[in-house]
Amino acid sequence: MKHLLLVVTALFFLNSCASKKEVLYLQDIDTHGVGTIDYQSATIQPNDILKITVESLSPEAALPYNRSVAQGNMPRDLELMRLDGYVVSLNNTISMPVLGELSTRNKTTRELEEFISNKLISGGHLTDARVDVRLINAKVTILGEVNKPGTFTYTEQNMTLLQALGLAGDLTINGERKDILMTREVDGVRKVTHIDLTSAEFMNSEYYFIKPNDLIVVNPNNPKVKSSGFIGNVGTVATVISLVLSITILLTR
Repeated sequence: MKHLLLVVTALFFLNSCASKKEVLYLQDIDTHGVGTIDYQSATIQPNDILKITVESLSPEAALPYNRSVAQGNMPRDLELMRLDGYVVSLNNTISMPVLGELSTRNKTTRELEEFISNKLISGGHLTDARVDVRLINAKVTILGEVNKPGTFTYTEQNMTLLQALGLAGDLTINGERKDILMTREVDGVRKVTHIDLTSAEFMNSEYYFIKPNDLIVVNPNNPKVKSSGFIGNVGTVATVISLVLSITILLTR
């Protein structure tokens, strides 16, 4: 009976343990992690909020093309910047002072900068226009087996998947590192991919850098799934062991 108790306890712990290969990140980084980084700029999407600043050697000449005279070098609260920003319509357009409605379709922030600058110069508005466009409401949602699930706003132009997971406090020990689910919506099309964080191969893919509105889901690993089922907690384990012992006593009488 004593040996049976030890066997049951051992089986429980073996069933709930994750192996080293299931836990460590980027195990083959020496062979797959070396290479040229392909920085990617996301195209502007509907509901994006853009901060657009037009500058000139003559500050007064650029004022009519800025939404607020408060724009400039003064530090501003991010929430105030969003309220004063340009919201991209569902038709992929924004409306700027003087210039009117402009299309943002299939353009990155850099391409929109060039487009507005050329329009200002070719239209005779400014001879030395300098335009800065920033996306100020980029966000990523991270759910599942992470320490701080939620939706996170960021202002970096390029943020990696690992940096995004860092915002969520990293995966818990129960997170499935070999099958991170990511959904991405671009121009009305949803893409779904699965990423193995134990391998560095994803660092050479289009999913190394996240894009605004990405959804990242970390599912529980097999030990977590198993432990949340038949053997979910210490109380359940005690009940199972007690039941086994009771049956054993009855059978050995």
